[in-house]
Amino acid sequence: MAGEQRTTSGDERAAGPLRRLSLWFQRTTNARTVTRIRRKGGRMMGMDVLILHTTGRRSGAHRESPLAWFADGENSWLIIASGGGDRHPDWYVNLMANPHDAAIEFSGCEPRPVRPHRLDGPDRDHAWSRVVREQPRYEKYQRKSDRHYPLVRLTAV
Repeated sequence: MAGEQRTTSGDERAAGPLRRLSLWFQRTTNARTVTRIRRKGGRMMGMDVLILHTTGRRSGAHRESPLAWFADGENSWLIIASGGGDRHPDWYVNLMANPHDAAIEFSGCEPRPVRPHRLDGPDRDHAWSRVVREQPRYEKYQRKSDRHYPLVRLTAV
């Protein structure tokens, strides 16, 4: 990444013009996608999509992230922390830092509070196999990444 290279404690991200442009682009795209979900429904690219509400771990700002989800019973949903290159996506880090502030929103509904739980071991393996059966693209994404994608169960409060 070009530009000034500056890191923060525990966070190995580069600062500078390209990072700011990337964040601006990501937030602009997310905002447009959130608007589309609210207006036209929660299905994109053959996947069901929800809006995850989190609180920024450093800024304390409200964040909204459109994410694919997978049913996991009547009042729980699975989401995958894919993307983000060699680091976890910001929404995931925010979610884990402020789990009690989490909510999800489906098209046409008000946000509802949820509690996140990162799946590990056999629970993750079982859920992961269901996810990749439904959307094989995630298995391809995971194979191309050096990072193990966290799988999170969101349960309605």
